[in-house]
Amino acid sequence: MVNHASLAITDADVAAYRRDGAVCLRGVVPDLWVERLAAAAEEVFAHPNAFSRGGRFFSGRFMWRDHPQFRAFVFESPMARIAQRLMGSRSVTFIYDHLFNKEPGTPDPSPWHNDLPYWPVDGEQICSIWVPFDYVTPDSGVVQYVRGSHRWGKKFKPVSAGGDSREFSGSGFEPVPDIEASPGQFELITWELRPGDCLVHHALTVHGARGNATSDRRRRALATRWGGDDAVYDPRPGTMSLPEDPRIQPGVPLASKLFPLVIPATSGEAQNG
Repeated sequence: MVNHASLAITDADVAAYRRDGAVCLRGVVPDLWVERLAAAAEEVFAHPNAFSRGGRFFSGRFMWRDHPQFRAFVFESPMARIAQRLMGSRSVTFIYDHLFNKEPGTPDPSPWHNDLPYWPVDGEQICSIWVPFDYVTPDSGVVQYVRGSHRWGKKFKPVSAGGDSREFSGSGFEPVPDIEASPGQFELITWELRPGDCLVHHALTVHGARGNATSDRRRRALATRWGGDDAVYDPRPGTMSLPEDPRIQPGVPLASKLFPLVIPATSGEAQNG
């Protein structure tokens, strides 16, 4: 059962998400969920799955499939309702979860990118919700967004952290612009975050994050990815690997064992803002 406590989202929040491609929601993630996720994350760091990359900059995917706390977060937390409200969708399908950690003194940045080219999905109603477990500031690697970039109509060539693009070599998209070298050309938006806050961004919004320059503060966060009514399967070359074949045809809505339908359209609770 999806928790309905999330809907303290205002029309202004919806407008900001649709205009800017990203919005910060304050205090919408209950403390209990943050505590449960932080504890579960430590288990994953100690025993990563096959879709994880360890080290001081940790990245792991698909925890929900074999870890009860991450699975409960998908189906019981307010996240699906948040996605529904901001995307203006009747249905909400879960795509996957992505766990991050940057230990203190980790220089590795998260390169500028937009998410959709990495994923075997397509559609306008696709978003990410980024939930921190720690106080996050610019010096510890807060996410930065290029305002309005989701409306450029562009998908940029995926690049893995560290600049390695071999996994995504089949994409054929153009490289992302050099955001750092053109500070006056792009308007950046960002927020400092405390546990309980979250960031929500459109799957085409260009974003990135610097390394963690602090000496005493970790930067742990969970991103969950969500699809709405128009999200479909798009297994084009150069997208990320999946734990199994979803057994759906290209161009078909995502709902499947791999991409579970969390809020059905028949719920009658469309959130059109």
